[in-house]
Amino acid sequence: MYLKVPTCSVISACASATMDTLCSSCKARVLNKCPSCRQQLGDIRCLALEKRAESLQLHCKYEEFGCPEIIPYYTKLMHEDSCNFRPYSCPCSGWECSVVGDIPLLVSHLTDYHKAVMFNSCDFKLGFLTEDLYKHPGCRWIVIIINCYGKHFCVHTEAFFTALTPIYVVFLSLIGNQAEVCNYSYSLQIGGNGRKLTFEGIPRSIRESERRSLESADSLIVLGSMVHSLGGGKKMKY
Repeated sequence: MYLKVPTCSVISACASATMDTLCSSCKARVLNKCPSCRQQLGDIRCLALEKRAESLQLHCKYEEFGCPEIIPYYTKLMHEDSCNFRPYSCPCSGWECSVVGDIPLLVSHLTDYHKAVMFNSCDFKLGFLTEDLYKHPGCRWIVIIINCYGKHFCVHTEAFFTALTPIYVVFLSLIGNQAEVCNYSYSLQIGGNGRKLTFEGIPRSIRESERRSLESADSLIVLGSMVHSLGGGKKMKY
């Protein structure tokens, strides 16, 4: 009889005399081949072990990052997919960076490797040259870290061309979980030549990809046609 738990991890058995068993995740890692006899694994399930696994209580794999949970075997993967203690990915997708880690490691990585500017204040001012995008076409990312209220926030600035027109996008994200973002709000002002454009919003979590943040349009967006009036065509400040 098959287990009725819809999220169960299937335990497969090798068809050879050894009857080696593998869970579904390990089966994928060995490319669907038995690690002992190297035969191709079929769809033979070891129902006895699956039934026994129902009673197992396991630590979350993110225990080393602080997760105290002990989870039933069949809900372990579901828990780990959304565990608040799972490591964070580097938010610098412009560099295609694959670094993951906890918050202290990520902050050190951003400042040391990506040379992110750190501000230990809720208010900051920074300028960037708009003409750089014309000299060096393509996507350009700037990441700034804000250290305040005992948390770290990232200010992302992306510049790119759309149909030969430059677009500048600025948004803020919390280096933390989605459940925390509703505790904060922010205001971004960008301008020059006595003019300014203001955006107010709630930060996103860096658990969300930058691409998703951009596609949501929940950010300060400056079109190329506005650049001249805001920054004289050369420099904008925010």
